[in-house]
Amino acid sequence: MQQTEKWVFDFSHSRIGFSVKHFGITETEGLFKKFQGKVFSDKEDFSDVQVELAIETNSIDTNDLQRDTHLKSIDFFNTETFPVMTFKSSTVEFVSQGRYKMRGDLTIKDISKSAIFDLEFAGIVPKDPFGNTKAGFLLTGKINRKDWGINWNAALDHGGVAVSETVAISCPVQLLKVT
Repeated sequence: MQQTEKWVFDFSHSRIGFSVKHFGITETEGLFKKFQGKVFSDKEDFSDVQVELAIETNSIDTNDLQRDTHLKSIDFFNTETFPVMTFKSSTVEFVSQGRYKMRGDLTIKDISKSAIFDLEFAGIVPKDPFGNTKAGFLLTGKINRKDWGINWNAALDHGGVAVSETVAISCPVQLLKVT
C-alpha cells in the first residue's frame, strides 16, 4: 500500500552532513546546503516510512573554499556533469522502539548502489507554536566513496592517505507535515 501522509524537510532544522578522516588523524566535516525531498508514512511510529531525496552536489560546504572547489571537480563529485545525487528508500526494518534500518538506492555520479542507514525516530510534535506538525529523526551510517566512483586520494610521505575511503553520514532531520 502506498503511503498517503506526506512530509517535507524543514530546511532550517535539517542537515545533510558527512565526515571523512583526513591524514588518518582527524575528522573533516561537511554538508550539502541544498536538497529537497518527500517523505511518506501513514503510521505514527514511521515504521512504513518511504523517503525520496535529491541533493545538489554543487551545494557542498566544508568551510574551506579551496577544498570545496576541489570536491566539486572531476576528482570528486564532478558537479558540472552530475549536479544531483539521490536517495530513494526501498525497505525499513524494525530494530527496536524508534530505531530502524533503512535500505535504499543511493545514486552518486550516475552510479546507483544499495545503501543501509540507521534511522532513529525522535518523535512528533503535534502542534508547534505556528500550528505545524513536526517529526524528528537522526539518520546515520557509513559508505565507501569508491563504490560510487569517488576515487581521488594522495599518498602521504609517512604512509597512509590524505582522505579515508569511509564516509560517515549524519543527518539530523526535522520534517513538516503537509496538509
